[in-house]
Amino acid sequence: MDSTRPCPPPNKTSRIAKTFKKVINRKTASKNRSSNPGFCLLIPQEKLRCCESHQFEKDDAEDAKEESKNRAAMEAFVAKLFATLSAVKAAYAELQMAQFPYNSDAIQSADQAVVDELKALSELKYTFLKKQIDSSPPHVTLMLAEIQEQQSLMKTYEITMKKMQAEIERKETLISSLQQQLQDTIQNNKSLEKKMNASGSFSILDNVKFSDANPKDFVLVLHYCLRSVRNFVKFLIRDMESANWDIESAASAVQPNIIFSKRDHKAFAFESFVCREMFTGFNEPSFSIQNNDHYSLPGDIYQRRVFFYEQFRKLRSVNVIHFLKQNPGSLLGKFLKSKYLNLVHPKMEFSFSGNLNQRKMVNSGEYPETEFFKMFAEMGRRVWLLHCLAFSFDHEVEIFQVKQSSRFSEMYMESVTEDVFAAADGDLRVAFTVVPGFKVGRSVVQSQSKNSIDHRVALRGVWTHRTRKAGGGQRQNRRSDCGDMVGGGAAVVGGGAAVVGGGGGGVRCRLGPLGRHRARNIKLDSSGVAPSGGGGGDELFHGRGLVGLEHK
Repeated sequence: MDSTRPCPPPNKTSRIAKTFKKVINRKTASKNRSSNPGFCLLIPQEKLRCCESHQFEKDDAEDAKEESKNRAAMEAFVAKLFATLSAVKAAYAELQMAQFPYNSDAIQSADQAVVDELKALSELKYTFLKKQIDSSPPHVTLMLAEIQEQQSLMKTYEITMKKMQAEIERKETLISSLQQQLQDTIQNNKSLEKKMNASGSFSILDNVKFSDANPKDFVLVLHYCLRSVRNFVKFLIRDMESANWDIESAASAVQPNIIFSKRDHKAFAFESFVCREMFTGFNEPSFSIQNNDHYSLPGDIYQRRVFFYEQFRKLRSVNVIHFLKQNPGSLLGKFLKSKYLNLVHPKMEFSFSGNLNQRKMVNSGEYPETEFFKMFAEMGRRVWLLHCLAFSFDHEVEIFQVKQSSRFSEMYMESVTEDVFAAADGDLRVAFTVVPGFKVGRSVVQSQSKNSIDHRVALRGVWTHRTRKAGGGQRQNRRSDCGDMVGGGAAVVGGGAAVVGGGGGGVRCRLGPLGRHRARNIKLDSSGVAPSGGGGGDELFHGRGLVGLEHK
């Protein structure tokens, strides 16, 4: 039997009651709404976040605007500060300008300007400390400050230009004064020269006396001679340049395979050529005078010494051209004729003057009065004086030169240029002799030479070697402490002998104390170079303690 009962049918009365209840509730709600006019609207969360972000952006924009305004005000303040500093600088420069030369009104005006600008600077400091740097509008203040700064700079530059102009005028006045002094000095020198020529002239060689051997006198005359040689070389190079010579090729022809690092060093090649020609035959009494030029020398040695000293004394202060005109057959004239024909090549003379008139005149026993021949004749006179003095000594005077490619010794040589040792990173080798050296008795006058191809700097100095007896009675050549051997002992120094100046300088050093060291005489061949090989004689030693001499 089924226990489930069927649902009872809906009650119509309850339905009607529910319907009326709903209607009553709606009416009550409508009354309440009419009595309260406001309403509550719920805002979504997304819309709330969007409103907040817009507010933040608005605040950031206001902060950025305020910061930009403050930065512009600060930039305007800094520009104003620098403009004031420039104004202070300009006012101070004007104050300095007013003091030299002294101007009281300008000084007061400039001083007041400095005070005013310092006050303005102090006011800026006060406003900065009080944080009252607002300037309105900032861009106008900035522009005005830049204009003020540029005006101050222009004022400073104008004052500087005035000071420089005043300095230029002062220098020009000084130059004019010095030029006038120079002209006065030149005129005085000319006047003194005329007086000297009229009264027999004073010479630096007047104190050279007749003696057995005086190396100091020899060095004095040597320097006197070399000054003339260098003047002639300068004149020769100037004529070469005027004749459009290739100076580099000419120097290479004189000294081949030599590379000169500086243009001025080429003069050493020409100086070596002139010295070689002028000093060839120096150790002979005839000194290159041809045999067909008739002359006679005293046979007695003492009388010959007196003869050469008298030649020296007579010629040491003469005007060479005047002397040659009055004494055309003198030994000096014959010497100059021989040297001119050997030194001055016909092609060289033709390129200088366009003809060979000078050569023809000299060859015929006449003496031209051209500037070139005057320079040559004066040089020749001084070389002849040196030769006469050398043969007036009781001791033999010998001439030598440093052998090419000999090793340079700092102890025995000194560079003409000061940068040789700074530039050298290896062995220095002698390239060629510029001025020969001389041996007066036991004293040696340094030679002047040009150093190695590698380093190419002019040098001068004494070069010595020694030889020792080897086994079996034979001689063995060895390298000395100062460098490679110069054939046959060309620059041998006796122990303890005083070393006198060289190449144009005074006495700078001495050898060690006297001892058993000795030197044999060295004979030179016709080229002025000592022959190679031992050749017999005493044992040779170089003097200890010899250092280079400085050319002055």
